Amino acid sequence: MRKDALSSVFPVLSRRRALTLALGASASLMLARPTFANVPNFVASLWPAAQARGVSRGIFDQAFSGFVPSDRVMSLTRTQPEMVKTTGQYVADAVSSARINTGQRMRGEWAQTLGGAQQRWGVQPEIVLGIWGMETNYGSYMGGNNVIHALATLTYGNYRYEFFKGELLTALQILQAGHVSAPQMVGSWAGAMGHTQFMPSSFMAYAVDYNGNGKRDIWNSIPDALGSTANYLKAHGWRAGETWGYEVQLPSGFDYGRAWDVGKQSLGAWEAMGVRRTGGRSFPRSGDMGRIFMPAGGNGPVFLLLHNFDVIKRYNNSDNYALAVGHLADRILGVGTFIRPFPANETGLTRDQRQELQAQLNRRGYNVGTPDGIIGPKTRTGIIAFQRAAGLLADGHPSGAVLSALR
Repeated sequence: MRKDALSSVFPVLSRRRALTLALGASASLMLARPTFANVPNFVASLWPAAQARGVSRGIFDQAFSGFVPSDRVMSLTRTQPEMVKTTGQYVADAVSSARINTGQRMRGEWAQTLGGAQQRWGVQPEIVLGIWGMETNYGSYMGGNNVIHALATLTYGNYRYEFFKGELLTALQILQAGHVSAPQMVGSWAGAMGHTQFMPSSFMAYAVDYNGNGKRDIWNSIPDALGSTANYLKAHGWRAGETWGYEVQLPSGFDYGRAWDVGKQSLGAWEAMGVRRTGGRSFPRSGDMGRIFMPAGGNGPVFLLLHNFDVIKRYNNSDNYALAVGHLADRILGVGTFIRPFPANETGLTRDQRQELQAQLNRRGYNVGTPDGIIGPKTRTGIIAFQRAAGLLADGHPSGAVLSALR
């Protein structure tokens, strides 16, 4: 998602997809906006566009009542830390016993809603619960920010001006349609809303009136929020009756380099390479296409990821996020933890450390290209070649141990 063209994704953005675009933009790429003498001048400048979208003067004035640009919101655009959690740390934090237990309780409490959503959209209840749990801990914290004021702050502050102005105007349309009142339209500092954190544009495209009361209320109606999430996943290609992936075991002497080169192939073809599902179980459909995912290299759990894993990533373009959602869903269903644990001493690499790793590989003659901190095919090939020469497990994993060995 981070590599997609902006014009192709604005209509389908959910919270983290929007944040990936917003937070990844540097100040030099921000679009120019008119200079406003003051806040009233800025608010007045929005009225013609809002009116053109059918927003009444009363709704407009109510939405902007008491608006003052938030220094806190703008500071968050400048202080996002680089995440260096390993996948193991991320999943352990996300898939806690408390979150599993709450998810199981919610599964019983909302069984009728979730079952109906599965019949209509084909998405398993546990996946919907996994996203709900990941996004707002089952509605226990939905952000607490006035969405109109947060989006207006970002627009006024020239932070991705055209994008956030569009989301702001769309949010006003949602108020005009009567789905929620302005005081109840709460969300994140970047405008993600409700139980499962939809951006306004995603709300317009995918939110549903599941309870049939004439409103698409993802803030106060859990059925609407859960149905909207199922609809979003279905619209992005969810395959009913299929899972997100499988934990697998690799054979002794497995060729990791070949696995990286292959990318995606049928589960039957992976089986021919000696890959087996853990627990001695077979794959239900050998023709399903999958790719190997080794978030801790060959020393941690290994997965074959299927089509639905990539659909979860349409909600948040992160392998770690999708793995956590899938694993949380499985744990809610009653499946145990991963058979092979994540290494206890695994450490994440910052972007600077990844660049150093690449520079060290170049210094040793592995020619991985300009150090940019992005672990692509050339870097993985270089890592594998170095690991083989150093007598390490040649899995291509950019770990702290590899960096230490290179130094």
